[in-house]
Amino acid sequence: MASFNPNELEIMKVLWEEGSLKPAEIQERLSPAVKNSALRWQLGALMKKGQVRRRKKGKAYYYRATTPQRSVFKKLTRRMADVFCGGSAVALIGQMIESEEELSEEDIRELRRLAAGKASSRKASGKKGVKK
Repeated sequence: MASFNPNELEIMKVLWEEGSLKPAEIQERLSPAVKNSALRWQLGALMKKGQVRRRKKGKAYYYRATTPQRSVFKKLTRRMADVFCGGSAVALIGQMIESEEELSEEDIRELRRLAAGKASSRKASGKKGVKK
């Protein structure tokens, strides 16, 4: 899977959220604003990487993401764990929690709920240990 620069990730985010769009529609949803020529260049780069496809409908081209958001998220978090935490997902999550300035009680409850749900699903599937 190809890597993304920050601008490409923003374009992918719009396409994941909105589906198939014309360049002008993508441009409207980007913040900060991107010039039309820069957007088209980035869409071309994403097409070369196989991350975006386009189809012609009438006179317009519509672009859509071909790679699911979940698979890109998994790859990027795996890369972050490798680079910053020796490959440990637990250490990555710990670093993210520690770097957060304020976690509300609600945030902490949600983290506990997610961890408990993961533990329950691992128990039910018979898996043991910490997966990196």
